[in-house]
Amino acid sequence: MPFKTVRGDITDFECDAIVNAANDSLLGGGGVDGAIHRAAGPGLLEECRTLGGCRTGEAKITGGYMLPCRFVIHTVGPVWDGTGQSRRELASCYVKSLELAEKNGCKSVAFPLISSGAYGCPFDVAYEIAVSTITEYLSNSDGNVVVTLVLYGKEPDRLRDLFPELKSRLYPPKKLLSKSRNAYSAGNGLFSAAKLSRKDADICFGSVMQEASLDECASTGYRDLDMRLEHLDESFADMLFRKIDEKSMSDVQCYKKANLDRKLFSKIRSDRLYRPSKTTALALAVALELGMEETGELLLKAGYALNDSSRFDIIVKYFIEKGIYDIYEINGALFAFDQKLLGGC
Repeated sequence: MPFKTVRGDITDFECDAIVNAANDSLLGGGGVDGAIHRAAGPGLLEECRTLGGCRTGEAKITGGYMLPCRFVIHTVGPVWDGTGQSRRELASCYVKSLELAEKNGCKSVAFPLISSGAYGCPFDVAYEIAVSTITEYLSNSDGNVVVTLVLYGKEPDRLRDLFPELKSRLYPPKKLLSKSRNAYSAGNGLFSAAKLSRKDADICFGSVMQEASLDECASTGYRDLDMRLEHLDESFADMLFRKIDEKSMSDVQCYKKANLDRKLFSKIRSDRLYRPSKTTALALAVALELGMEETGELLLKAGYALNDSSRFDIIVKYFIEKGIYDIYEINGALFAFDQKLLGGC
């Protein structure tokens, strides 16, 4: 854990191992395979000649040579025919590669989208198999390997097409403004913020200011503030671990469902006043499968809120409102629309 998706060129990726979508000869080819061989240099081909090829759904490992990684894991995806056998072989590519990575002490692995190019697997199917297989493997693993799916070229744009309803929410038809951009709506009328008096502005925004002199402040002191500070409300960590107990979850189940690093979760466990990032707080709300009201409460305790002026917030709210708590599906949508991902390190 955790698992993330990025856009980029896998040959530039700095990690312990990158995975090569190879052909069964392991002697190089087109697409990702050819790019990795070119970037690694002739030493990679020489080592591959000693491996005797590789069967579909299996994986073999070599050095990284001139690549910025220690190892290259070569796996052979199926030529797609839409059968159950093709699905099993494609899933096996990810499993065998991860097993080989852990066997060789790798803590970080980067995958391309296997079989989605010349081998003909439709993008949506290739993406679904990759994400579901990787996440299932990680949920059952005792290791702490970080897995990255690297999308290249037009692949990130194709991912956006998998969320048509979100596209319509995030990119609504443009509306013509009947008034100036400086006009604000208030009840049935319009007023210009520039023309408001101080008193009018306070009333319109519901916050009539009560000004007191310094002498008045000094005379009252801070007794009421001291009393409030002595009765602090439940903290973010307090509410989080109360909810974990109420859901009968273990810490491990929670941080894995939240796509969080174990060390980060330990920090929250050891410090009841720990203030997480918004992405971490939301990841934990999703892991706990909280509704909108409880999600808002948990966020507020960390100092955040959700609102419809943010694409990130709209996307997360969309999934929570629909009762979809698969953090990897949510992250797929966030990635497609160029937003930060939930969880992570």
